This record gives sequence, C-alpha cells and structure tokens, in this order.
Amino acid sequence: MMNPRRGILRWIARHPRSPGVLLLGPAGLWLAAFFLLPILILLAYSVMPRGAHGGVTPGFTLEHYRRFFDPLYLGILRRTVWLSLLCTIACLLLAYPTAYFIARSGRRRNLLLFLAVLPFWTSSLVRTYAMIFLLRDSGLINRLLLDAGLIEAPLRLLYTEGAVLVGLVYGALPFMILPIYASIEKLDPALLEAAEGLGARSWARFTQVMWPLTLPGVAAGCLLVFVPSLGSFVVPDLLGGARQMMIGNLIQNQFGSARNWPFGSAAAFAVMALVMIAMLGVIRLNGLDDTGAEHGTGPGRGA
Repeated sequence: MMNPRRGILRWIARHPRSPGVLLLGPAGLWLAAFFLLPILILLAYSVMPRGAHGGVTPGFTLEHYRRFFDPLYLGILRRTVWLSLLCTIACLLLAYPTAYFIARSGRRRNLLLFLAVLPFWTSSLVRTYAMIFLLRDSGLINRLLLDAGLIEAPLRLLYTEGAVLVGLVYGALPFMILPIYASIEKLDPALLEAAEGLGARSWARFTQVMWPLTLPGVAAGCLLVFVPSLGSFVVPDLLGGARQMMIGNLIQNQFGSARNWPFGSAAAFAVMALVMIAMLGVIRLNGLDDTGAEHGTGPGRGA
C-alpha cells in the first residue's frame, strides 16, 4: 500500500505550482464563503421586490436603484463622500509629519510606534463614547473654556458635522500613519543628502525627492482611511445624531428598523461602486508612478 505522504509529494513534484494553490486554498474558501457568497446574496436582494412585512419576495425590479437617486439619498451620499474626503485630507496632514518624526526618532522609534497604535487596544465604541464626554455641553472642552473665561456659554460641539469629522479622524489616523511611516523608513537618506548637496532647499527636497518616493505609502494610507470612512455608521450615529446621517447609517436603518432589505442592498452596492472607483484610482496612480520611473521621468531618474 502506497504511503499517502509519498503520494502527495509525488503529485507536488509533477505540478510545480501546486504548493501555491494549496496555500491559497483555505483563504480562497474562506473568502468565497464569507465574502463572495454574501455579496451575491446582496446583489440578488437589490433587484427583488420588498416583502409586505419585510424581507424580499420573488421577482425582478430596478426600483430600489432608481429610488437611491432621489435627492434625499443623494444628499446623504454627498455628505458621506465630503466627510470621508475631509477625513482623508486631515489624516494626511496630521500623519505625514508624525510619520516622518517617528521614522527619524532613532531609539525612540519603537516607543512612538507603540503610542501610535495604542488606540487599537481599545474598542472603537469605547473611544467614540470618550469623544462624547469631551464634546458634550458639560464635557471637558467646554468646562476648560468656561473656567478660562474664553466663553460665557457652552459651545455646541456635539451632534454637529464637525464632531463627526473629529471622530472619524481620531479613529482613522493610525491607518494613515503606519503606511506613510513604512515608506519614509525605507527611504534612503543619501538621496536627500545628495539633493541638498546639489543646492536643493528644504521644500524642493520634499517635493522633488521625498514626496514622490513616499507616494505609494500615501496612496495606501488614503485608501485605508477613505474606504472605512465611507461605511462608518457608529461615529455618525453617536457624535452626529439624526441630522448628520451618513450612508452607513442609512444602510443600517434599512436592514434594521425599516426592514427594507432590497433598498439597503442597493445602497450598499452604491457604496461598493465608490470603493471600487477609489481603488482603481489608487491602482492607476501607482501604475503611472511606476511607468514614470521606468521611462526615466520618476523620482531619482536623470538629473
């Protein structure tokens, strides 16, 4: 009787690419069962009529997609995209100098990295409730301003668009810091020294050398911040209230209290389309950057 292990080794020897297939098999099955299958179910729900008491009924309709283009829901989508873009820009402005400082901190680098990822040790729900204690009328910020005599009455900080933006930035900032830090940490300091030796000033060294070489990390960070911000519903619900609804809250309500699964599925696919557009934009940006480097127009080519 042939040894099963010997038979497997013989089959692998005849199929050189089989180890990679075997290694990808468990992850592929997991994604198929818990990602692809639910997506297909949502797609089917989005084109089925709504049941009389919730759920779906057999049939085919595009009414839910047409309903999504109502000005009310387009306004929610516009607010979601706007806040997500503002969150991405704010995180980039805060994360780039922070990542640069961490990458150039020498022995303190590990400690600063630990502090950067420390918020991940706490639930996002707990962190959001902490923001409520800071921003409410009797919270720490208003109390400090009142005690300092800078204001006469508490400021309305909670349940505003600004509160939602602050909450999104607070939760997403580490996702921007880490990829930018990885790009800066791999940057050869000799390139900046060479640019300085050629007479380039600080701004020129940044725009002509450092920024182009760290652009892949910036693109990855922007994607990691923008995509979760689009689907966020806990932060807008707790910090923004009913007036600052985002698309994630709309989808949650449709699958929850409204029991309108088809329309919720259609809204989810609209968000997915935005995510795909963002991902294609990042891929195209990286592709153009790589093409420019190959043809000598990228950073570090042809001085």
